[in-house]
Amino acid sequence: MECSKPKKIIIAIDGFSSCGKSTFAKTIAAKLGYIFIDTGAMYRAVTLYALEHGAIVSGIVDEEKVIALLDDISIDFRFNPERGASDIYVNGDRAEGRIRTIEVSNCVSRVSSIRQVREKLVAMQQAMGRQRGVVMDGRDIGTCVLTDATLKIFLTAAPEERARRRFRQMNGRGVQSFEDVLNDLIRRDRNDMSRAESPLRCAEDAVELDSTSLTEDEVVERIVSLLMERTGGERA
Repeated sequence: MECSKPKKIIIAIDGFSSCGKSTFAKTIAAKLGYIFIDTGAMYRAVTLYALEHGAIVSGIVDEEKVIALLDDISIDFRFNPERGASDIYVNGDRAEGRIRTIEVSNCVSRVSSIRQVREKLVAMQQAMGRQRGVVMDGRDIGTCVLTDATLKIFLTAAPEERARRRFRQMNGRGVQSFEDVLNDLIRRDRNDMSRAESPLRCAEDAVELDSTSLTEDEVVERIVSLLMERTGGERA
């Protein structure tokens, strides 16, 4: 008698910038004992590498130079016990803090719209998603990367609330005003939804969840409950 293989469970969390996707995904992965894959960090890593190697100058992205650099870029995640989370490494160098700068944030939408960049990273993400028990967040996970995900979530929140969250994250850096942060979010929303390659949209079979007035615990419990309903309580 042939034994059936355990079902691969994948949670795909998509949504707008600063909706808390990564925060929620990390918490859910830790709660369920799953692997967390931050796809947004991967696009930031490519953007950082492009900035450091002359493919982006004064905010102008040279698409041909970015494409030429792709074969030189390797990305992996390593668990950091001090943070209780995974750090991203580019060509063996830890890049967790460097990918969160304003310079990277201002260019990542443009870099992520390049077809060859998306093809490279989607292939990497699909390979990572073949592992059993994965939580992956991004902007096209449920629609393009892992279309067979067990549970697809599309997170939303009011632009003003998302700007407040982002502004609090940046507190003390003194780089941008609240109005600048809000305007940047609105601009990025427009870019993400209108790009030719894998535009941001809610998958037809995704559950849309507005986190504007919800706490982190409430969002996490809602998503875990949806997973239990979807799988009949199975967590494997």
